[in-house]
Amino acid sequence: MSQVGDNIISQNANWKFDENVVPGFDNHVSRSVPFYYEGHQLISKCSDFFLSDNSICYEIGCSTGSLIKLVSERNAQKNIEYIGIDIEESMAKYAKKKCESIPSIEIVCADALEYDFKKSDMIIAYYTMQFVKPKNRQILYDRIYESLNWGGGFFLFEKTRAPDARFQDMMTSLYTEFKLDNNFNSDEIINKTQSLKGVLEPFSSKGNQELLNRAGFKDISSIFKYVCFEGVLAIK
Repeated sequence: MSQVGDNIISQNANWKFDENVVPGFDNHVSRSVPFYYEGHQLISKCSDFFLSDNSICYEIGCSTGSLIKLVSERNAQKNIEYIGIDIEESMAKYAKKKCESIPSIEIVCADALEYDFKKSDMIIAYYTMQFVKPKNRQILYDRIYESLNWGGGFFLFEKTRAPDARFQDMMTSLYTEFKLDNNFNSDEIINKTQSLKGVLEPFSSKGNQELLNRAGFKDISSIFKYVCFEGVLAIK
């Protein structure tokens, strides 16, 4: 068992979003992912183009509920149904409590690979798909495309791998500096990297686009990029 920061303990190749992670998650992820909350704001503002009365909006991997809550608050004057899905019971429980004052938000503890999606106008996967096993990832992209109404938007934010080894070395070095600048120590950085082996499996930007293309998406644009982190909007 090793410390990875913010009083979170994890094991080699066995990172979990469990009750050990939940209390310090928001602080931990905001120090680990560049412009984490700015990404929330960007998606929230983009929702103006997709959500209207009687829309349905999903967030797959809603974690503590911060993002879906923000989107709902921006669209408070509209009659919209929000559904946050998280496979981890402790995360879903935390998100339910955070969002309990907003009746339009439903938090569901479920596996998105098995969930029965309704037709929707907007779906968010905010640093979620990278934790889906590669063998299952295309299945979930296909299900997302099928769920969306024509003109609906899919917001995909992911950590990405570089196109070749030289760029990957640069990205790894810059990201390590980012974490050091955010007061993680060397042991915590190494321990976190080891805990994510076989759990976090990022694809390249090209790999993600190919998954989207195979699902059926044709209109795809990058809306955020910082080192090895990228946000994409795909419209059906």
